[in-house]
Amino acid sequence: MEEIQSRFKRICVFCGSSSGKKTSYQEAAVELGKELVERRIDLVYGGGSVGLMGLVSQAVHDGGRHVLGVIPKTLMPREITGETVGEVRAVSDMHQRKAEMARQADAFIALPGGYGTLEELLEVITWAQLGIHHKPVGLLNVDGYYNSLLSFIDKAVDEGFISPSARRIIISAPSAKQLVRELEEYVPEYDEITSKLIWEAERLSYVSESGVVTL
Repeated sequence: MEEIQSRFKRICVFCGSSSGKKTSYQEAAVELGKELVERRIDLVYGGGSVGLMGLVSQAVHDGGRHVLGVIPKTLMPREITGETVGEVRAVSDMHQRKAEMARQADAFIALPGGYGTLEELLEVITWAQLGIHHKPVGLLNVDGYYNSLLSFIDKAVDEGFISPSARRIIISAPSAKQLVRELEEYVPEYDEITSKLIWEAERLSYVSESGVVTL
């Protein structure tokens, strides 16, 4: 298979430590891993070897790309079973985990998942809205898994809580190939309302607590 050169060196994937009830979720995780390999993109993820985490990381590793798993030490007994592939970076807590994954990545993709996946996804969307980073954020909307979330976000736009430009931060597609292609083409919008001066002041205190160097 001919490799496609990507503008991304590494993509962060958020996903469940469970496999979900539908085989389509598991197939999508493997498909995403193979798509990253085809485009010569490395993976950073939450470090588990079970569920969708294990499937996407194994697919990327099997394809010869580098896999970086970032996981808090306290979660290792629960989330890691069997032999974890690639490089595992142990961190002290969840905040440091998210900060390190965000720092390492050029883009973000969420596969189906639960509370943890949603929390990680919404945080990087919020960071993009605030101008903390300008990296693309994608939803792999397998079998309409994220339809309800997208409907809620559209409702928030209609009610004036999310701006139309902030809504466009989120890129959604039903397949890995289409999603990565749209992420490659993404051009961030810059919201002039966001005060860079206020953010720089906030950034100093956040960096010292989270370990983020730069996004």
